[in-house]
Order: sequence, then structure tokens, then C-alpha cells
Amino acid sequence: MFKITPNPPETDDVSPYETPGSKKLNEAADRALDYYLKPVIPKDIPRKPSTLYSVAPGADNESLLVNACESLAAASVMLSDFAGLVDGPQRNTVLGIQNSVMLGELAVNRVLDNFVPT
Repeated sequence: MFKITPNPPETDDVSPYETPGSKKLNEAADRALDYYLKPVIPKDIPRKPSTLYSVAPGADNESLLVNACESLAAASVMLSDFAGLVDGPQRNTVLGIQNSVMLGELAVNRVLDNFVPT
């Protein structure tokens, strides 16, 4: 059976801005969305790092590597001890983190072994 489909109803070409006030409202909404979704990042202002925690500028590489190695060793021991206190999947997660820290410690130790003081 053939069904006759009517033409869609005719519409007037009307601007979405029925009044001057609605145009201002739309512009204000666009500005607000741009402010939050497209923040302006100034490129001419240099980045100033925080000085709350800083490494002494005169520290030599060997001292920095030794400190990093000791920090990683301490973190590895703390994670290993903590893994003994938890059960189930959380224990596996802590042991995985401890393994990553241990691998970092091994890498820093290798750099220290290859380090030639000047």
C-alpha cells in the first residue's frame, strides 16, 4: 500500500534572537563558557617554580643520587612492611608499588656504580 507523505510544514526564517536582550544573553553565555572551558594561558609570563621544597643549587650529582637511593630504599621498606598488614587484592597492589620503587632504587644504584667523580 502506498501512503502519501505530506510536505513538512513551512516555517518562517526567524532569528534565534527574538529580542536584543536575547542576543546579549547568548553573548554572555558564550563568554562564560569560554572563560571556563578555554582559559587564556599567558605565554609571555615565565613560569616561577615553587620554592617551598627545593634542592640546593650547588649539590653535586653523587650526593643527589645517594639521597635518591636512600629515599627509594626507605620507601621500599615502608611499602613492604605495609603490605604485611593488608590482605587480599590491596596487598598485591602495595607489593606492585613496592616492586616499582625497588626497580627505581636498582636503577639509581647502577648509576651510582657507573658514576665517575670529577
